[in-house]
Amino acid sequence: MFSTDSEELQDSIGKAARAIENADALIITAGAGMGVDSGLPDYRGDEGLWREYPRLKHLGLSFEEAASPTWFDKDPRLAWAFYGHRQGLYRETRPHRGFALLKAWGEAKAHGHFTFTSNVDGHFQYAGFDPERLVECHGNIHRYQCCEPCHDQLWQGIPKDLDIDLQKLEARGPLPQCPECGEMARPNILMFFDWDWVRDVRTEQEGRFRAWVEMLEATEARVAIVEIGAGTNLVAVRMESERLAGQLTSQLIRINPREAEGPGGVTSIALPALDALERIEGELSEQFRGGCAN
Repeated sequence: MFSTDSEELQDSIGKAARAIENADALIITAGAGMGVDSGLPDYRGDEGLWREYPRLKHLGLSFEEAASPTWFDKDPRLAWAFYGHRQGLYRETRPHRGFALLKAWGEAKAHGHFTFTSNVDGHFQYAGFDPERLVECHGNIHRYQCCEPCHDQLWQGIPKDLDIDLQKLEARGPLPQCPECGEMARPNILMFFDWDWVRDVRTEQEGRFRAWVEMLEATEARVAIVEIGAGTNLVAVRMESERLAGQLTSQLIRINPREAEGPGGVTSIALPALDALERIEGELSEQFRGGCAN
């Protein structure tokens, strides 16, 4: 069992720094905890969701029940208030410094870096990460698709005319529509019990990622896998991290303030994302940090 004892924690931070410094490639796997230090809400418990959206508490809806495509049919103004508000929040929030640290570490590697994230906020792109080296396994809230869907085309969109009343959770004004059929549009993200999500972008992203991982495996490259803020409630990121760790010559570094434990060989750091990344940065050699700055 991992201890939060300061000596053991410092040892884990040093071990993580050495793994990152000595690696030929960096894989970043990130869940919701990555965005908390940027000021984004934590929806891991119903109370956090209900503070942000009081009407959902009145309706007795959990995040899983609210984040369902059925609301675009049952109550589209509620659905677009929920997702439109989140779109605006994600656009207005600046990614924290940890993104820049990860990007610099990855760019210093012979084989570069790739990111696998369940986050739909677009913050890796906002932080300057190469979109060709990114897998958004649950999609991106800033891309739209038809609710039907009448076709598989996606488009970028900002509901500029939406006036959102958070207390009533109601979006006023014209709601986004599909440019082809005129039916309701929705964000291109994987929701709960979602059979109509258009997954073409994710399929393309995963194809590039798998080809890169196969190259790393074939060349026996040393890989540092840095997993950040991925809990056990939604396990896609943790499962991907552990799958990669088993496939590659690698060290898995798991950063999570509450659920840092993992299988044997995992370097566990029970800290929030930014704190952990800054502490790791402080343990890197001057030579490596100098190379990151170039």
